[in-house]
Amino acid sequence: MNRDDRITLYYSPQTRAGGTRVLLEELGAPYDLHVLNMKAGEQRKPAYLAINPLGKVPAIGHRGQLVTEQVAIYIYLADLFPQAGLTPAIDDVRRGPYLRWISYYGSSFEPALIDRAMKREPAPATQSPYGDYDTMLGALQAQLSKGAYLLGERMTAADVLWGTALNWTMMFGLVPKNDVFTAYTERMIARPAFKKVTVEDAELAAQHAAAVGS
Repeated sequence: MNRDDRITLYYSPQTRAGGTRVLLEELGAPYDLHVLNMKAGEQRKPAYLAINPLGKVPAIGHRGQLVTEQVAIYIYLADLFPQAGLTPAIDDVRRGPYLRWISYYGSSFEPALIDRAMKREPAPATQSPYGDYDTMLGALQAQLSKGAYLLGERMTAADVLWGTALNWTMMFGLVPKNDVFTAYTERMIARPAFKKVTVEDAELAAQHAAAVGS
């Protein structure tokens, strides 16, 4: 494989970038980590802001191009490695539902979650991107009640995204630990890729904390 075909993941441990790394592991993709110590504020320094002006991770570099935004990254990577089976093909009837639920994360779940975490009153339902928090979460729960994964018995990249998200948000009390979410999350984090990244993230986070004396 040409060096240019390798993926660079701009990364910091125990952040949203962790899910992208899990996805790369699940895909068997060749990648290199460009690690940022966020405890030291490296994501806000000119070197990284030249890559992503928002100072956020994850971001990926591939074939001289940059991709940011979690949902775009997941769709891009899963499509790049179709042989891994984590994305329905364009002509697969499940492609639409797959795109629906992977996009639901960024368009509805994240805005609702941030409003709740910041204790902000949401906009009126007619103006809110997610309607209201309970309805948004109820729709997700109803979908996950239908099978082992979002698309029933087939795991996709969308499940890596949601497994990561629900694991963190339940841990911090932002999403309730009901039977459906708990079973789904436990199923995802039991996978070898999740375990590998979790262990290595803990070690890397400890190194970063030590580097800034915290």
